Amino acid sequence: MHFRPLHDRVVVRRIEAEEKTSGGIIIPDTAKEKPQEGEVVAVGLGARDDNGNLIELAVKAGDRVLFGKWSGTEVKIDGEDLLIMKESDILGVIDNVVPLKQAA
Repeated sequence: MHFRPLHDRVVVRRIEAEEKTSGGIIIPDTAKEKPQEGEVVAVGLGARDDNGNLIELAVKAGDRVLFGKWSGTEVKIDGEDLLIMKESDILGVIDNVVPLKQAA
């Protein structure tokens, strides 16, 4: 099944958190928090302003994003747990670019 969200909604797949801490302690499933990081799977066409002009979304499929802890609605599509949320629930996009060191 292909799912396309409407307006300014975004479909996000959670990225599973690490099962170990940096010290090597294994975290049991019952103690894990739901990850707040995910990958954008699909985006809507965008919202409309007061004049009816289309405002495109700033995120696109494939972007890694951070979102609020209680953001979105959990759905199951083709057996996969996904989140549907408004673009405004996304806090930011994670870039894989390593910043250059700034001169002191």
